[in-house]
Amino acid sequence: MDRLEAMSIVLLTVERGSLTAAAKELNMPLPTVSRKVSELEAYLGTKLLQRSTRKLALTDAGRSYVDGAKRIMEEIDEVERTASGEYTTPRGELVLTAPVLFGQKYILPIVTEFLATYPDINVRLLLSDRNLHLLDENVDMAVRLGALPDSSMIATRVGSMATLVCASPDLIAAHGAPKHPKELESLPCVIFAGPATTTWAFRDPATKRGFTVPIAPRLSVTSADAAVQAAVRQTGFTRVYRYHCPELLKAGKLVQVLQKYDVEPIPVHLIHAAHGQLPLKMRVFLDFAAKELRAALAKLSPST
Repeated sequence: MDRLEAMSIVLLTVERGSLTAAAKELNMPLPTVSRKVSELEAYLGTKLLQRSTRKLALTDAGRSYVDGAKRIMEEIDEVERTASGEYTTPRGELVLTAPVLFGQKYILPIVTEFLATYPDINVRLLLSDRNLHLLDENVDMAVRLGALPDSSMIATRVGSMATLVCASPDLIAAHGAPKHPKELESLPCVIFAGPATTTWAFRDPATKRGFTVPIAPRLSVTSADAAVQAAVRQTGFTRVYRYHCPELLKAGKLVQVLQKYDVEPIPVHLIHAAHGQLPLKMRVFLDFAAKELRAALAKLSPST
């Protein structure tokens, strides 16, 4: 029995929630995966997993074993990275994640330029509007928009991002530009899952206090790009991040309204797990990307 392989299988099974999911990811027959786990349990003389047709659960011994196994695998990874020169030469695979549209517009160009500069590094870029868990999903670094929860992650701030309300010039000509956010309650609006919801937040310019306005949308969509395109087609006012439509704003195809009621811009960070010395591939990317992102986000400021 290969104990290291069996340990890895148990950890993957717990992470994925079932033997079937682990077998699929390993491209290994389910009976083989089940047998290797059973052989490990027989070797240890204790049950690690309670298996049923509905769910999989760890026994008390299993929880203790998994905690120890995670530490062992992290130490093995550390030893292998050191042996491969990952701490002295920028090389290896770098796994990054970012929101879909932000990643396409800003991270992908940075990554392609970075790859041209560092030929011994390969990048796997995971674009997702779901915040992936860095440790559980083996991600090295992430772009996060918005306030960060308290965690053990190390964050490098690279700028900020404003939200705005905008519409096409023709729609504004037809309905008039709203003077106060409350007027949006009776105006056609487009919402999407993101900063725009059925309640939009604003800030009183005099008191600096926040308030919300309920929105009854004429159109609800599931992406910011769709909301922007609908706004260009005169469907309604929409609320998006500035990075969703800078070219359209500059070209006059969309016009910002209610600017003095905008909420504070949200922070943008690069984050990574805070454990041990950073592999050189991560350090050089952090330096490279932070500089490029700060420059790109600064250009999005309305004053530039």
